[in-house]
Amino acid sequence: MVVFIVSEYHSYRERGRKAAERECIMAAVAGLLTGFIGFIVFILVVMILTSIRVANEYERAVIFRFGRLKGTRGPGLYLLIPFGIEKQRKVDLRTKTIAMESQESITKDSVTVKVNAVVWLRIVDPIKSIVEVADYYSASYQIALTALRNIIGQHLLDEVLKERTTINLALQAMVDESTEPWGVKVESVEMKDVEIPTGMQRAMAQEAQAVRERRARVIKADAEYEASTKLAEASGLIAQNPLALELRRMQMIQEVGSEQNSTTIVLMPSEFVSMAEGISKHFKQTQVTE
Repeated sequence: MVVFIVSEYHSYRERGRKAAERECIMAAVAGLLTGFIGFIVFILVVMILTSIRVANEYERAVIFRFGRLKGTRGPGLYLLIPFGIEKQRKVDLRTKTIAMESQESITKDSVTVKVNAVVWLRIVDPIKSIVEVADYYSASYQIALTALRNIIGQHLLDEVLKERTTINLALQAMVDESTEPWGVKVESVEMKDVEIPTGMQRAMAQEAQAVRERRARVIKADAEYEASTKLAEASGLIAQNPLALELRRMQMIQEVGSEQNSTTIVLMPSEFVSMAEGISKHFKQTQVTE
């Protein structure tokens, strides 16, 4: 009986020890699972926080996943897979200004001029501006320089100076056609200044002065012709009506008398003029008969 009780006691202690060991093992496993789950959650939170990106209203992000193009994202919040899985290239869609430095060009009539211009452009296709060209800004700048030289060589100096609007539009069309495959739109091109040689400036000044003098002489000749025509008409009217000459003489006397001067006026009757005309006609007829 005593032996049975002792054996039962030992078996009960053994079962208790095994149960305690199982409970310890379960607690350890639960702790490990809790730590692992917490670590996973922490990693996920860190990944989410590091993958959040923000693009402004005037920006677009071109996304590459393992080097392959995946499209664009933005504006606003968007997610980017971290650890180098996805990479982005941000593109500014606002209008940019390119100030071209002064370029020496030769016009169609072989005159060397220095021309500088300004180009306004913006990106209309972010994907093309990244994929199709390495640096769209530098490429657009070089295209604009080349087009400026070419278009100056196609025009005479007078056309470059007088027809800037037409040249600007043609230059814009040339640059825009070249940059269109890159997703770049050229909004405007303006030539700021055209510098010509000093000798050419003097020649142009002399030409302008000669043109002004010719215009002045033409105007003066037209005025003299008009005045002589009016005088001829007036003389014809006076010849038809001799009293008109007397009225004109009296008006002239009044005009001279209104001025305070010491002018001496000698009046000659109009009959003397008629008599002189008669004598002149008589002598002419005598000469003709002889």
